[in-house]
Amino acid sequence: MISSQLTQSTIYCTNPECDFPINQIGNTFCAGCQTPLIRRYLWAVGEGAERVPLGEKMGERYEVIAPRLWLDTKPGMSPYIPEADSLPPEIIPYSPLYSLRLHLPTIYGFTKLPTGTDNIILLDNLPVDETGGLYPSITDSWEKVSPVRQVYWLWQILQLWTPLKEQNVASSLLVADNLRVQGWCVRLLELTADSLSDTQSLSIKQLAESWQIWVETTKSNVSTVLQEIVTQMQSDEVELTEIQYQLNQLLLSLAGELPLSLEVVGGTDTGPVLSKNEDTCFPLRKDADDSLLPNLAIICDGIGGHQGGEVASNLAVQSVKLQVQAFLSEVALQKELTSPDLLEKQLEASLRVVNNLIYTANNEQNRVSRERMATTIVIGVQVPQSVQTFSGRKSGNAHELYIASVGDSRAYWITAEYCQLLTVDDDVVGREVRSGRRLYQQALHCEDASALIQALGTKDGELLQPSVQRFILEEDGLLLLCSDGLSDNNWVQQSWRSFAVPVLAEQVSLQDTLDSWIRLANMKNGHDNTSIVLIHCRVSPEYPSLSSHLSSSDSLSTNSLSNNSSDNISETIAFTKSPSVEKSEVKNLDLDLDLTLPDPEEDISPTTPVSESSVSESSNPENASAEEVTLSKKSKKGTSLRVTILSLSLLGLIFASAAGIIFWRRTSPKTFNQTCKQLPPGLEEICPR
Repeated sequence: MISSQLTQSTIYCTNPECDFPINQIGNTFCAGCQTPLIRRYLWAVGEGAERVPLGEKMGERYEVIAPRLWLDTKPGMSPYIPEADSLPPEIIPYSPLYSLRLHLPTIYGFTKLPTGTDNIILLDNLPVDETGGLYPSITDSWEKVSPVRQVYWLWQILQLWTPLKEQNVASSLLVADNLRVQGWCVRLLELTADSLSDTQSLSIKQLAESWQIWVETTKSNVSTVLQEIVTQMQSDEVELTEIQYQLNQLLLSLAGELPLSLEVVGGTDTGPVLSKNEDTCFPLRKDADDSLLPNLAIICDGIGGHQGGEVASNLAVQSVKLQVQAFLSEVALQKELTSPDLLEKQLEASLRVVNNLIYTANNEQNRVSRERMATTIVIGVQVPQSVQTFSGRKSGNAHELYIASVGDSRAYWITAEYCQLLTVDDDVVGREVRSGRRLYQQALHCEDASALIQALGTKDGELLQPSVQRFILEEDGLLLLCSDGLSDNNWVQQSWRSFAVPVLAEQVSLQDTLDSWIRLANMKNGHDNTSIVLIHCRVSPEYPSLSSHLSSSDSLSTNSLSNNSSDNISETIAFTKSPSVEKSEVKNLDLDLDLTLPDPEEDISPTTPVSESSVSESSNPENASAEEVTLSKKSKKGTSLRVTILSLSLLGLIFASAAGIIFWRRTSPKTFNQTCKQLPPGLEEICPR
């Protein structure tokens, strides 16, 4: 918490045009221009940093509010960063680990102590709440949480072990006070370099020793199983993969004990400026009876060419549904739990198939440069694997949620206490940081900082690098998927509390929340289309699983469609059901996909009225990187589409090149044949026999 002796301190507004930028530190908005004030808390690393007195100001801007925890009172000013050849070697591991920023801090800048000569390293993206309080350590929180969360924390540490070990900083996971927890999520304060001896001998045996104190204080009946796992970790013969397998089995068996209910709302809006909507999302109103609900949510933000963005995003949604249908069918046929690694690889393969559909269409039409159509994508797939629970009963759902993304459409996890960004944008900033060419704050000032470095359809699928992550639904929360029409300018981080908390408290409907959030996007980021999908996830005992109220034949086909008010600004739909899936049910799913493409002369933008809202101009750069082709999401011109050729080439690729589709045809021939019969006249013969 901010100390009382700092109440007279000041913080500067980040708006460069503000005439009165100096504010009392307790203010929420700038008194001069009403811009939200940014409080950036930093972790100071270096000799003597912990001895700087409370209330001291370093470098005329960094206020010490707790030992090693400093507040940047001038967050709009670029931090000091030495020349590349003067950077300390301690910061090197942070760059290649940038993709793990959900769990790890990033380098912010440097400063010097008045009595020192070496630079103090300042870390950003900390496990710190909005008031400057550090989140608790695992040790302090261990006995206060459920067994499923305890095992989930250990699972995350185990997943971080290999990437950190590759960068010789795995010892960061052995210091209990360095491991902080923000709800379900394990977060590190800093990265600590392994000593030379550690690099030679560091193994999961040391990790087991660091876990021992927690396991010994576990009071549930899980303690015996955890102790057996820790004992195995101390053996010289055990492999990391075996420990991962056992811990995953335990985690899912505990998660399967919880009830799970999902309510889904989707909406898209053209916005107050643009005449076309190149966004697409799933679900929409027309998807009321879709059998993939509520297990699937999709956001696509199309890019490039006359109607190219619309076609790319629509095609991606349709093809993803096809791929996920096959994916869930395959999972349901398995007699044993499928490992997270295998499920992630299957989702990656599915996105590569989708990518190749658009990529081939671009080549067929000889589209070049910014005329090539593409789309960003973020999908959420709740995989309902059956699992034997810890208590011995059979559960139809192990609560696994997979998030896959390409581009800059985002996923957030929101509870009443915090908002977490789950995805990392595929933009120039990320590329520069991961490569080690620039630090994060430097990369933000690149001329093309926000330009995309990959999207579906820009290159062959073998070169695509989708991001896929597995999460466990073990707390009530809101999953938000959105295009940058909402996320630009950090409006999710600035507005989540006002929008999410009421719906989580059952005070406002999910649909009303979505509509309100789209209105905010139109006012604050009105230069772009906006698409949002909200999934309200309930696991608390007061929200019983709906599967107990549905017959097995209804659990995938019974949807509750919420009433839509006539003045909604977006096309929305809500579904509520328990996503438990029996194998027999998945085999009989009907896939109703509209694979027809729009006429090139037809206006396919939504017919919903454009809101009258104030508009802030986009400042996204359009310059392409000299080292790699980047994508500007403002490219809207191109040539008309040859729909017949596109239909033939893309559908042919769907059924001829996708290994997942071939597997689907073999394992679920009835569903496959039903889908083929739904193709436009003359295209049925494309289906392989």
